[in-house]
Amino acid sequence: MIKRLGRHPWVLAGIGSALAGYLKLVYHTNRFVVKPDGVHDETEKQLPVIVAMWHGQHFMVPFAKPREWPAKVMISRSADGEVNAIAASKFGLGLIRASGGKNARQIRKRGGMRGFIEAVKALRDGYSIAMTADVPKGPARKAGEGIVQLAKHSGRPILPVAVATSRSIELNSWDKASVNLPFGRGSIAVGDLIWVPADTEDEALESFRQQVEDGLNAATRHAYELVGRSDG
Repeated sequence: MIKRLGRHPWVLAGIGSALAGYLKLVYHTNRFVVKPDGVHDETEKQLPVIVAMWHGQHFMVPFAKPREWPAKVMISRSADGEVNAIAASKFGLGLIRASGGKNARQIRKRGGMRGFIEAVKALRDGYSIAMTADVPKGPARKAGEGIVQLAKHSGRPILPVAVATSRSIELNSWDKASVNLPFGRGSIAVGDLIWVPADTEDEALESFRQQVEDGLNAATRHAYELVGRSDG
């Protein structure tokens, strides 16, 4: 989408600022609930955490955390990513400009290893890290191994989070993007923490990757149910 509008910094900055303003409008004009009850108090005991979210369902996730929790978000270095990064900075989030890939070449091109090291350091410094669990460009809602590796090497748990609104526009994109609309009901659904032991062998990581995928899908279904809809 952004490619059609150009990559000039002032264009991207304007779109990013407009996106942040729109998301704030959506948040403040929807009646949000957070489930399960008391999840913020329980999560605070385990900070920092790695917040897992799906591509296309991530726009409202910055509102899922209390303002006082320090956090950084991992965002790709693409033009679309630049817009998202500008919007995220308006919400007081720190930025890690990188994304994962399906092979070593993609990971190098997207700055994945540098971003991984930066994320481990940020977690050790007390910042929670928010990142999409699925890898561009698909398949959508299939968790990659990167987020599991981050949990293993940082010693911090993965927290599945999903946000839904009763009114939205569903786009025909690879990530099944949902554009949330104002003036309705909203929900923030949080799944169970997923811990990946540091001594986990690489061949055993698949079971944790599947846990992340299942946890995010369950949180997403719950978020939609809370606003009276079915996911998809």
